[in-house]
Amino acid sequence: MPAPGSRNAITDVPGLAVGHATDEGVRSGVTVLLCEGIEGWMGGVDVRGGGPGTRETEALAPENLVGRAHAIVLSGGSAFGLGAADGVAAALSHRGIGLTLRPGTPAVPLVPAAVLYDLANGGDKGWSLTPPYRDLGLRAVEAAGPEVAQGPVGAGRGAMAGLIPGGIGTASLDLGGGLVVGALVAANPVGSVFMPDGRTYWAWPFEIDGEFGGRTPQGPVDTSDPVPELSRLGVHRQPTAGANTTIAVVAASADLSTAECKRVAMMAQDGIARAARPAHTPFDGDTVFAVARGPALPAEAGSRWAQVARIGSAAADCLARAIARAVFHAGDGRDDGGHQAT
Repeated sequence: MPAPGSRNAITDVPGLAVGHATDEGVRSGVTVLLCEGIEGWMGGVDVRGGGPGTRETEALAPENLVGRAHAIVLSGGSAFGLGAADGVAAALSHRGIGLTLRPGTPAVPLVPAAVLYDLANGGDKGWSLTPPYRDLGLRAVEAAGPEVAQGPVGAGRGAMAGLIPGGIGTASLDLGGGLVVGALVAANPVGSVFMPDGRTYWAWPFEIDGEFGGRTPQGPVDTSDPVPELSRLGVHRQPTAGANTTIAVVAASADLSTAECKRVAMMAQDGIARAARPAHTPFDGDTVFAVARGPALPAEAGSRWAQVARIGSAAADCLARAIARAVFHAGDGRDDGGHQAT
């Protein structure tokens, strides 16, 4: 039976590192996933929310030339947060990481990014002409390593999951034979991560070893309410498009093409729907990147596309677990009796 990797983090996929940079005064931050190597990793992306904020997603389109990424940036700050990718790109180019099209020219790293909205969380946003996100991107690169802090850090510092704090979460699955799948998420959905009982995560069927509290439904499972009370749809009668989102990266230690990464990203979006309700609304900007590098998939394990499907299914499970872990590590305010703790 598949189990989490040693860290239960996306960095269980060899060659990946994660860095956070958090500005407590602004109540926002940046999270970067670094993909080892000068050539970058094959990548894909699927955008399913109605109000996305993204950068360089077309570079990962299967019909386009490159289809690779040297890093993926998740950021707070809404459109201002896209500037974090400038800092990440500058830091990587300084290290000689990226595409060098002509001798003697700077290396050009490919740094796709997605942002979430956290501008109304009470932090100091009076940055005038100097938003902090480029600097936060530089700092996130310097902080990158194998350990992944979870909760209200980096891009998850100002996030909300419905009406409670969201944050950064991660999870992994070791499928055996050297094949590892992982997910990293900044969870800020308009929907709720809790079932109508207010204590059980929607993602509870996918939990492994009590990684987000071990709470199971008490009595019959109630899935009747299409808009849970803990979602923001029940409070704001006119939510703003793009003011909420779940942005994520999934990764696999496999030699996938850009088109196959795209399919994995599409399948991984189901992890959002398993963990938050409702998902992919007009007000969310749900975006999932997929990156992959590793040995060729073994021919004896079945058809290649069947193996891609297996990876995509595992990625969806990892993403569902990562969302619940993000909220759990942010301090979800629930005690064992299902009441909000004080």
